[in-house]
Order: sequence, then structure tokens, then C-alpha cells
Amino acid sequence: MKKLAVTMTMMIALGSTANAQISDSLRRVVKMDGAYNFRDTGGYKTAEGKEVVLGRVYRSDAIDKLSDKDLKTFKDKKIATVVDFRGIEEAKKAPDRLPQNTNYLLCPAGSNNLPTPQDMVKFLKDKNFLFDMYGEGGLPYFGERYRPLFVKLLTLQPNEALLYHCTGGRDRTGMASALFLKVLGVPQEVIESDYVASNFYLAKNPTMKQMYSGLSKMAGMSEDEIKKQMELRPELIKNFFASINKKYGSVENFFQVEMGIGPNEIVILKQKYTH
Repeated sequence: MKKLAVTMTMMIALGSTANAQISDSLRRVVKMDGAYNFRDTGGYKTAEGKEVVLGRVYRSDAIDKLSDKDLKTFKDKKIATVVDFRGIEEAKKAPDRLPQNTNYLLCPAGSNNLPTPQDMVKFLKDKNFLFDMYGEGGLPYFGERYRPLFVKLLTLQPNEALLYHCTGGRDRTGMASALFLKVLGVPQEVIESDYVASNFYLAKNPTMKQMYSGLSKMAGMSEDEIKKQMELRPELIKNFFASINKKYGSVENFFQVEMGIGPNEIVILKQKYTH
């Protein structure tokens, strides 16, 4: 009983992150030597009783350190197109390592300036900076940033797969996944669980650990405080959708206005990426 109580306490403490990780691990995680948050977006049930197809659309953190083995996995997955949400300078500092002839699209909207450590310290002092990035502060960039991804998804060949990513594969990539799953009809709570799963995978990334340590020294905050500040929470993705709904009335109207993707195109996306 004591062991069971301890296990239950740990599960409650880990909350939805643990649940998301467990559901993700079995079918979606792609093990890579040089990436930590590389996942298939498929396998989720939609409200209409269909399932998002596996093996067509992937998401990841930085892929500049992929090994030769990773590149073989990349090719085996038939990933022909990569959509990169990083800024221009961000991408220059760590260019993607890709198989030859991969179609590469850089979509830097909202990420034009690489934040300095001083900027990050300033952000961390503002407890609402992530909330703002997902809401009013980020809203002007959402259409421009994600339009190329969805245009490409509409035209992707049946025998090809696509990957989108940023540096951590959590914020810009997390919003892209939320939009993709939302438009396919995946329930909100499932989208949130998929989103917060990045907390688990990125905890294994040594670069993240180094970043927390450095910011801790600069900001005069403990590493635990910084981790808590940076942790992905369901309310962030709720705010993302709330800000879109407030301005456009609905996610569908956002797609129509900002991406030129109307009801007919949404039907095509559902036909291509659910079964």
C-alpha cells in the first residue's frame, strides 16, 4: 500500500506531463542521437472518431546535430520537406543537418532577433512573458509564421512526409502542432497533453540544463524557479486559442483570413491526414 501511495503521489505531482509522455512514448517518439523532442504528430483520435495518420507529419527540436544514423532514419521516414520556425540569425548559428535534396522552408516571423542572455533575464523577471508570447504579443506573427506549413501540407505528395521544428520544439512548434491537431478535430484536452509532453523530453537535453544553469547565475534565481517559469502549461495553449478566437471569432476564420485556407481546404486536410 505504501508503494502504491508513493506512486500515486508521483503521478499527481507530474500531472498531465506524465500522462502525455506515457501516451506519446509508445507510438510517436522517434529516437534520435541528435534530437530530443522528435515526435510523430499522428495516432490521436478526433472528435469524429477518426485517427490522425502516423508517418506523415513530424515535429522536432533543433536538428543541427543529427548523426549519420539519424539521417538514415530521416530518409527511412520519407521526410522530404522541413519547415523551420527559427529566426534568420538563429538558423544561421545552427544550420539544419539534412539529407541531400530535402526541401527546406525558413519561416522566421516573430523570431527575427535572437534574444541575448540579458533579454532572457528580463523576460524571466516578467512572469507573464510566455503567456504574452502565446497571446496578444505573438498574435501578429501567427498567420505569417504558419501559413507556409499549411500550404505545404495541402500539396504534400502521398508518398512523402514533412517535419516542422524550432530550437526547443516546444513553443513555436507547439503552437503549430496545436493548430494542426485542432483543424483535424482532435479534442482540446488531447492537444494540451501533447503540448506539455515537451517538458518531459527536453528535460533530457543537456543544452537545456546548461541554459538553466547559466540563466540562474545571471538572473539571481534558482534553477527550479527558472524551470517553473519556462515550463509548458495547458493555460499557455488555452491562451493561444483564446487570443485567436477573440480576434478572428474562431480558429476556422483564422485559417481563412490569415492563410487562405477555407472550409474546402480543411476538408482536404482532414482527408489527407486522418483515416
